[in-house]
Amino acid sequence: MAYKDPENTLVMETTKGAVVIEMKPDLAPDHVARIKELARAGEYDGVVFHRVIDGFMAQTGDVRFGKKGGAHFDPGRAGMGGSSKPDLKAEFSSANHGRGTCSMARAQNPNSANSQFFICFEDASFLNNQYTVWGEVIEGMDNVDQIKRGEPVQDPDSIVSVKVAADI
Repeated sequence: MAYKDPENTLVMETTKGAVVIEMKPDLAPDHVARIKELARAGEYDGVVFHRVIDGFMAQTGDVRFGKKGGAHFDPGRAGMGGSSKPDLKAEFSSANHGRGTCSMARAQNPNSANSQFFICFEDASFLNNQYTVWGEVIEGMDNVDQIKRGEPVQDPDSIVSVKVAADI
C-alpha cells in the first residue's frame, strides 16, 4: 500500500489485526526518531498491551519487561521498564489527545518518556500539553478497539511486529 510519507508511517501488526500510524516528526522529532529506531531494531515485536482502560487508552511499549517470550518478561512488572536508551526530553504540544492519538507514556517526571506509548480510544484532551503526541492512527482503529482491557491485563494482546512503511 502507498502511504503519504512512508518514512513517517508505522505499520503495526497486533494480535487483533493491523494498525497504521502516521507519525508526526513536526510535533515530536526526538520521540519519532526513538520509535523508528526501536521499531527497526525489532524491539516492539512481541510486546504486550499491559494497561488498557476502557474509554481511555491502550498502553504498550515496555520493551524491557513487556516482551512475551523475552528474557525479562514479567507480567507483574510490565509497564515498569523502557529501553536501554536514555529517557527523552518532553516535546509537549497543544495537539489534542483525541481518538486514535498516539502519545508517549511517562512517569511523574515530564522528561521520563522512553519506549512506552499509548493510543487513545476517545478524547483525552485533559492530557494536552502534558504528554508528547507523536502520531495518529490512520487505519485499523477498529482493531485497537478490540484490545483486551485490564490493569493489568490478564492474558494480554500484543504487538506482533512494527515496521516503518519505508522498510516494507
